[in-house]
Amino acid sequence: MSTAAPPHKAAPPRRTAERRGRSGGRLSNGAFALLLTAPGLALFATIIIYPLISALFTGFFKQDLRLPGREFVGLENFAHWLDGDFLTILKQTMIFTVGATIVPFVIGFALALALNSGLKGSGFLRGLFLFPWVIPGVVVSFLWMWIFNANYGVLNGILMKAGIIEESISWLGQPGTAMLAVIITKTWASFPWMMVMLLAGLQTVPKELHEAAAMDGAGAVRRFFAVTWPQVRGVASIVLLLEFIWNFQHFDTIYVLTGGGPAGSTETFATAVYQTAFKGFDIGRATALGGLWMLLLLLLVVVYIRITERKGDA
Repeated sequence: MSTAAPPHKAAPPRRTAERRGRSGGRLSNGAFALLLTAPGLALFATIIIYPLISALFTGFFKQDLRLPGREFVGLENFAHWLDGDFLTILKQTMIFTVGATIVPFVIGFALALALNSGLKGSGFLRGLFLFPWVIPGVVVSFLWMWIFNANYGVLNGILMKAGIIEESISWLGQPGTAMLAVIITKTWASFPWMMVMLLAGLQTVPKELHEAAAMDGAGAVRRFFAVTWPQVRGVASIVLLLEFIWNFQHFDTIYVLTGGGPAGSTETFATAVYQTAFKGFDIGRATALGGLWMLLLLLLVVVYIRITERKGDA
């Protein structure tokens, strides 16, 4: 009597086994994404995170750039500023920031409205108005330093010939006019980009809305507030906030024109940190002021993110 051999399970196909072997060693999506971003994260940590943490840590030490070593002083550097010139520097920074934001915004908005109205030669004018924007900031500062010069400046010459003033004014040499001169210089350099952004926003406003408002008897002013402004308010708010943030940390125009003077009348956070670190050689106090400055900037960044998120949800 013959006995049947026990059935043998069929071996899995070779292709299936190979597929299983490969899938067993495959990286997960999260690990693969981390592997791809690792070089960028390492670079970011090297040039941003580490210097930032190191600088903030330095604010708790007394350290002179001319001498080796440093001494831990806790919050003494921060107290030096908070009990001293911090509010004065904040006030002057805000004066410059608000002035150098509002004035070019008004000029840029007015020019954007004019160019959007079909003004003849608007294409040429648009390119002409962009000229100040493409010039480097240091070059712009030296140009306006020559314009404001008390001895041979163009501005004094024009005003004296027009009979507005009788003698030359030292625009950059006296506290009463230095900040105004700095704001004018920054305005000339920054109004073109605001004009371009606002013009782009104006061109998205449907013409049908203006036509309907005009048929209802609305004049130009009423059409602006009822039709134009509601449509470009989001763009305008982002433009204003971005320019405010940039001006709050602006350095080159102020430093080239006045260096923070005369008598500290144009000193802002940017110039104060530079002067303290590289002319006073006190890196500890400079870093402490930079930390306080960074906290204020973070608040502005949070506001910007909130506005952009709200605009995206709208």
